[in-house]
Amino acid sequence: MSRIAIELVPRDAATLERDLETVRTLLPGIGTINIPDLLRLDLRSWEGGAIARDRGFAAIPHIRAVDIDPDLPLPCAGQEGIGEILVIAGDPPPDSTHRVFPNTSADIIARYRREAPHLAVYAAFDPYRRAPWQELEDIQRKRDAGAAGFFTQPLFDRRMFELSASWLEKDTVFWGISPVIGPKARAYWERVNHVVFPRDFDPGLEANIAFAAMMLREIRARNENAYLMPLRVDLEAYLAPLRDVLSP
Repeated sequence: MSRIAIELVPRDAATLERDLETVRTLLPGIGTINIPDLLRLDLRSWEGGAIARDRGFAAIPHIRAVDIDPDLPLPCAGQEGIGEILVIAGDPPPDSTHRVFPNTSADIIARYRREAPHLAVYAAFDPYRRAPWQELEDIQRKRDAGAAGFFTQPLFDRRMFELSASWLEKDTVFWGISPVIGPKARAYWERVNHVVFPRDFDPGLEANIAFAAMMLREIRARNENAYLMPLRVDLEAYLAPLRDVLSP
């Protein structure tokens, strides 16, 4: 049976707890929460994961590969109630006070498989930021390192979904879906993530909800998994219209 997760930004403990309660109220069938790790926030992903776990959710904290000190224990390796993580490469830190290390995602996935084999370690897939052959070579390195599957960057075009599905047809995949509301949000995705939107892309809320519903139906028909990343949008306004398609 396919799994659906919701990604919640851990801005602070109180906000995360409110968002978790909103998800529980709107979508009682959703049991998994992704927790990104953002350096501009005080709450790290594993701390947010502990809050989600204490509220009865399965938590998937994100781990930045470049943050992993080879001489220190791995985050989440011994954390009670955490059974899954997502290893991402990690963007450069905002300032020089944050120390980083020359780790690749494959390096850290392999280390988790050696030192914390009880964890399911997922990796990232991004079809936009670089040439497909480069991404696919990196995907193979992550497979070889022991990745349990992949979380995709949000996709905004069914044709890109079909193409990516052909590349990942033998993998466990969580397909990313995120609203892009208004021209500023679209410009952000184009500038930062190099997304190429379809010509007929509509950045309105209703159109984004309709696209999410279409994608979720297709993903469930394939018995695959998805996660929703409700960025820069009211959580209830985005999730409530999707209640029926998100129900188990």
